[in-house]
Amino acid sequence: MRRPLFPAAIGLAGIALLALTGCEGTPATSHSAPVSAAPAAESAAPAASPTSSASEKPALGYDPAANAAADITAALKAGKKDGRPVLVDFGADWCPDCRVLDARFEEPGPATMLARYHVVTVDVGEFDRNLDIAERYVNLQTSGIPALVVLDPASGRIKVATNRGEFANARTMSPGQVEEFLKRWA
Repeated sequence: MRRPLFPAAIGLAGIALLALTGCEGTPATSHSAPVSAAPAAESAAPAASPTSSASEKPALGYDPAANAAADITAALKAGKKDGRPVLVDFGADWCPDCRVLDARFEEPGPATMLARYHVVTVDVGEFDRNLDIAERYVNLQTSGIPALVVLDPASGRIKVATNRGEFANARTMSPGQVEEFLKRWA
């Protein structure tokens, strides 16, 4: 089930601001301690598998109930078995650029390349969720969201992280540009 693009609480002024500024950076408020992912036991339904293959389409979108740490661990374990790298996509459903990237991932070129990865989506909420997980892989202060990280399947080490905000303006990217990024690291 798809969630609406914008929560009702944002309002028209918030939508206009997001449209003008994108999803770069974090809100003015800072958090002294990162917020961890909710335990899997609190989830009403089991999280979808973070892995994908050429014959099955990965579930995209950002699930606030998913256990991001467990999903990344499972994807790395699967990657060790089949050699496919892990793509971690940090974002939120309220973010226009995240939604555009989600749509780009479904287009033929990027979708073919995405199937070469084990994909994990991590919901960062309004920069108040899964920040401890994000800190391990990407600097959300400089990357904004969506932020992508590619992990080596054998070592779990970061092959690439979009710390310079390469996808923070995803709405301006063509499917070909997204496909090229995915080709580089598959």
